[in-house]
Amino acid sequence: GFGRSGKFFGFQHHDIQPDIISIAKGMGNGFPVGGILIHEGISAKFGMLGTTFGGNHLACVATLAVLEVLEQENLIQNAEELGLYFNEKAKEIPQVKRVKGRGLMLGLEFDFQVADLRKKLIYDHHLFTGGAKDKTVLRILPALNITKQDLDIFFKALKTALA
Repeated sequence: GFGRSGKFFGFQHHDIQPDIISIAKGMGNGFPVGGILIHEGISAKFGMLGTTFGGNHLACVATLAVLEVLEQENLIQNAEELGLYFNEKAKEIPQVKRVKGRGLMLGLEFDFQVADLRKKLIYDHHLFTGGAKDKTVLRILPALNITKQDLDIFFKALKTALA
């Protein structure tokens, strides 16, 4: 959620209407906050959903600031556009079997385990990537304000690390 997939919520890429949506991490851009959205067809009542941090004013301000920046800097559109750019650049690398994900929630699938590749990227190129349960997937979760030039730097380093 919060734009990483190129839409505000991931379900918007599919023809579904969820009854309940849980949201967290992206809401506060690092500040601990979470929320639950319920479908209008579910009658809410006092005490239905409880939370340890419910009503935290600082968390609410952090969330409002994130929403403001998302809108002012067109970060959801940026995520969608750069996700497409990422896919095009990934096609230039023969070792990439498949690109997984949407927007800027991405993974590159290889036919080998990526642990050593991740080490090369961080130690030799100072680029942090994530691992996945499937050890052949290199997770890429850049900031939503990333640029094409930033992605070009990543792909240049990736090509070097794979050589």
